[in-house]
Amino acid sequence: MRTALRWLLTVFMVAAGANHFLDPDTYLGMMPSFLPAPLALVYISGIAEIAGGLGLILPQTRRLAAWGIIALLIAVFPANLNMALNHLPLGTRELPTWALWGRLPLQVVMIAWAWMFTKPDRG
Repeated sequence: MRTALRWLLTVFMVAAGANHFLDPDTYLGMMPSFLPAPLALVYISGIAEIAGGLGLILPQTRRLAAWGIIALLIAVFPANLNMALNHLPLGTRELPTWALWGRLPLQVVMIAWAWMFTKPDRG
């Protein structure tokens, strides 16, 4: 089960990271205005998501990648909070209020998911 969850997180992170390059406007719209160079931050976070996802594949990089994913999820929390507070769309899609606020605890779930892989693999 742990292996399946790791591969699922790998695919999720790589796909989410790739989407930063395929549709950067979706992520630009949620960026808090106080952050500098929003487009660069969208691309940097996309690279970080891809690297974190790929890092989960190899045992040698898995723990560091999991910690990186956790750090990334904490770093992007202000953008998700900004979306909820200001009722911003996700790209061109308007989301219901419950979905905007629901994204925030989902980040905690994602952090817990990545946390599973910060521990050494058992034999």
